[in-house]
Amino acid sequence: MASVPARSGKSSGDLLGSRVVITGFLLVFLAYSLLPLFYLIVSATKDGSALFSTFGLWFASFDLFANLKAVFTYDGGVFVNWLLNTAYYSVISAVGAAFVATIAGYTFAKFRFRGRTLLFAVILGSIMVPPTALVIPTYLLLSKVALVNTPFAVILPSLISPFGVYLMRVYAEQSVPDDLLDAARVDGAGEFRIFWSVALRVLAPGFVTVLLLSFVTTWNNYFLPLVVLNNPKLYPLTVGLASLNRVASAGGGAQNLYPIVITGALVSILPIIVAFLFLQRYWQGGLTFGSLKD
Repeated sequence: MASVPARSGKSSGDLLGSRVVITGFLLVFLAYSLLPLFYLIVSATKDGSALFSTFGLWFASFDLFANLKAVFTYDGGVFVNWLLNTAYYSVISAVGAAFVATIAGYTFAKFRFRGRTLLFAVILGSIMVPPTALVIPTYLLLSKVALVNTPFAVILPSLISPFGVYLMRVYAEQSVPDDLLDAARVDGAGEFRIFWSVALRVLAPGFVTVLLLSFVTTWNNYFLPLVVLNNPKLYPLTVGLASLNRVASAGGGAQNLYPIVITGALVSILPIIVAFLFLQRYWQGGLTFGSLKD
């Protein structure tokens, strides 16, 4: 009997040591992940001279408000135009991609039709194709239908999310009971009404997840807009800030544009943070729903 507490104490000590190691490991990765954001915040508070003459990871002068004013007034407020373009592309693409993925995932999960397995295998395979590899073929296709240098050149390719389809199929299989759908059919509801009034409400957490993933992807997209857009008035933030950075890198008096680029980059990530904070309650609701299922 005396050996039991000894083994128990040793196990508790090993468990505590493992937790300390794991916690320390996660803290290192947390610091590594937050370091670029901290650098961005610190750099956005500096003027042009302090940006290059002081330590990059600590504050020197505090010119944040002057930098913000310069960002929103530069070249007649072109940054605001880029911001609105990005918001337009991202919102339309995210909502559209979420609906397409939800409808497709629900169809694959709850209907049986010829070629279902093969078609889904093709969708899974397309996940392995790097998006950058499809940019040039997409450009050639869009040029054939005269959509290059239009908002549709950015929005239409962003409506397709193979990973979103896979995610929504898995979620629909686990969260939408077949008995619920059969009960709606017995009541005389059509398939469209069942999807819109019954299934979509249950699939809301998955829908929001795909929406947010698509929103972030489109917001951060650089290569596709760079290729399909040549009108600066249609640029999103990624392409606009990159073009501004090229001007700043040219040297001379243009070097004063660096604080604008840094501060603009900081402003550009704020909508993503707000979107995450606002939509996280839908994920929490989905997790709670899943935990209550038998």
